[in-house]
Amino acid sequence: MIPSALDHIQEIAGRSGHVAIFLDYDGTLTPIVSHPENAWLSHSMRQALRELAGCVPIAILSGRDLNDVRRRVDLDGIVYAGSHGFDIAGPARLHRELGTAYLPVLATAETELREALDEIPGAQLERKHFSVAAHYRNVNESDLAEVQRVVDTVAARHPELRRISGKKVYELLPDIDWDKGKAVLWLLETLGLESRSGGIRPIYIGDDATDEDAFRALEERGIGILVSEPQKLSGHPTAATYSLKDPAEVECFLRGLTATLT
Repeated sequence: MIPSALDHIQEIAGRSGHVAIFLDYDGTLTPIVSHPENAWLSHSMRQALRELAGCVPIAILSGRDLNDVRRRVDLDGIVYAGSHGFDIAGPARLHRELGTAYLPVLATAETELREALDEIPGAQLERKHFSVAAHYRNVNESDLAEVQRVVDTVAARHPELRRISGKKVYELLPDIDWDKGKAVLWLLETLGLESRSGGIRPIYIGDDATDEDAFRALEERGIGILVSEPQKLSGHPTAATYSLKDPAEVECFLRGLTATLT
């Protein structure tokens, strides 16, 4: 069993108290909902983030579009990374985009997926700037194999794209050697966090398969915290060191971290 981060806040903060916080959005800062457009940040979670941002650097890394996640969090002075780290923006004109050359093939894949998925009740296609997501949370179990077949067929037709899987979603994005882990490492270097006196301990909190890339990237230099219900932890191989049960526990952890660092 992975220990709860709530029981080890002092240890996670480290002796120096110099940390940087990286967080996923859906399933981490907000509960997973049937329709992604309804996942809004609570006032109390926003306040917890605002207070912590007064102490340490914070970045939100989401599969959502950059503008979408920035609008939902609605805090100035922090870094936002959309499309799984393909689109990054922050203070002091920080901005990086990867995958612009793939926009035409993404548009083609979107058209093909939309045409095929329109025949499957409950399937929802979401076009993001640097990816196309096929959500199947509301699809009948008897149709799940057909959703996967459709996505795999379109992916095979466009080798410039790669397929990733998340919680009840398949996603096609540019086949570039880039993920949330590489985005976190790039941010640590670009923001000069690694060179600060005493060193910075990066902490990454996330709930999905794409967050495992960040957990692995930080195994030797930081801490990964997996957001997952306890009964699912035993069957969930992870590179994370600690766990939190749900977004409510994430909020408690963030508040506890703020209290420890101030």
